[in-house]
Amino acid sequence: MEILKSAAAGTLESSDCLVTVEPGEGITLDLSSSVMNQYGRQIKATVLETLERLGVQNANVTVVDKGALDCTLKARVECAVLRSCDASSANIPWGGAVR
Repeated sequence: MEILKSAAAGTLESSDCLVTVEPGEGITLDLSSSVMNQYGRQIKATVLETLERLGVQNANVTVVDKGALDCTLKARVECAVLRSCDASSANIPWGGAVR
């Protein structure tokens, strides 16, 4: 998928995360987390794996994590990417693109 415009998904509430994607060259990830010392590597791996499964090759991604579970991270990344691609509800592969 190609990132066409800046888009975001999520909140800054506890147990959630705010994911912002923008057009870029290659994948750059800016991650801040309240649990960075314990789970920083896992969060980064989850975000990058989700981007790979969605076929995103060029994007600047910012994640502000407040203790979100992996399933929440995946959902927020998927939603932000689909919003940035102007995907209509008819063309969204719900449950099929991200595992």
